[in-house]
Amino acid sequence: MDKRKELIVSAIENGTVIDHIPADKVFEVIKILDLEHSKNSVYFGTNLESKKYGRKGIIKISDKYFDPEDINKIALVAPSASLIEIKDYEVINKHSIEIPDHIDSIVKCFNPNCVTNKENVSTKFDVLRDDNGKVNLKCHYCEKYTTGNNIEFI
Repeated sequence: MDKRKELIVSAIENGTVIDHIPADKVFEVIKILDLEHSKNSVYFGTNLESKKYGRKGIIKISDKYFDPEDINKIALVAPSASLIEIKDYEVINKHSIEIPDHIDSIVKCFNPNCVTNKENVSTKFDVLRDDNGKVNLKCHYCEKYTTGNNIEFI
């Protein structure tokens, strides 16, 4: 008898699929997008087999499309992810997430003496990648670096 080797998950009529999330980042993506408080249907899987990545995660959100600010948040946490937008059960847009060169107003500077933490000044960062592909942020004001592990979203 042949055993089924695939998991069947319902297709979504309208919404977004975030695929190819590193398996250890799925819950972080859920948190930064505030999906735990969503009124929409949210399906997720983690530690799923992936030929390309070994293990991956996936999140499906019904009736939700993300603005550039949210996509930048995903890029900082899961730069290998891809976004698939669905309308009437059909893929209307699919693209890999791109890490922006600059981000504004979505991450807090870790330096307590930075002007952004002392006054009402929006944060600005240059986004850099180290030799291992890890994301680092350089504050426009104090020039301190925030590593990917220390990113705190506003």
